[in-house]
Amino acid sequence: MSLQYDEIVRGGLARQVADLIRTAILEGRLAVDERLPTEEELARRFAISRPTVREALKVLAAQNLIRSRRGPAGGTFVNRPDADGAARSITDTATLLVGMGRFDIDEIVTARMQTEALCCRLAAQNRSDADLAAMAAEIALQRDEALSDEDFCASDVRFHRAVVQATGNGPLQLMMHAMIESFIPITNMLIYRDHERRRTVAAHERIRAAIAARDAETAAQLMRDHVEGMRALLDQALARRNADKPRGGTP
Repeated sequence: MSLQYDEIVRGGLARQVADLIRTAILEGRLAVDERLPTEEELARRFAISRPTVREALKVLAAQNLIRSRRGPAGGTFVNRPDADGAARSITDTATLLVGMGRFDIDEIVTARMQTEALCCRLAAQNRSDADLAAMAAEIALQRDEALSDEDFCASDVRFHRAVVQATGNGPLQLMMHAMIESFIPITNMLIYRDHERRRTVAAHERIRAAIAARDAETAAQLMRDHVEGMRALLDQALARRNADKPRGGTP
């Protein structure tokens, strides 16, 4: 284990310790599956309290960089890098930012329109029969008029994920995971009623058909049109929601 224990200063100790350990992992100074020293040993070496060590380890565990194992051979170990774990971490952060209102609707629509159009272009070039089957399964589910709004929205997310999966591009899949899992639900919450659902299903059918035909430009344009079409619906939904809010004032 190669860590510099004299690099921390007072103030924000848990975060600093977490940053030092994370850097050691990323630089390969801490190997995958290597066991970290005990809480007591880390506290002694860093000259900090054990609660501060525990807080630092919680930060690293939340980032999927370490894992704990109980028993005689237990302890805290360095995790093997995992794309799904990294994607979950990115998604959690993006979802938090969306929930805090850090992005406005126009930004979200623009980001989705540009990035998902690129995904459609690549999907048309690289898709497999399994990718097309995954898209078709979600479209079939979305045609069910008895499907709840919640289940429809979940299927919508899965359809867009299937498009991203069809790109065959690992880095793009990693980045788009956060976009899809955090941005689509926030827009879906605002606009889904019967006629928007029918419009969405029709758009998904056209997008899948273009991808199946390996028509990259048409697929990309259809996705841009699909996402851009949400902008007016979102504006209307937000206007209705604001109109329904109780007005302030003295009774």
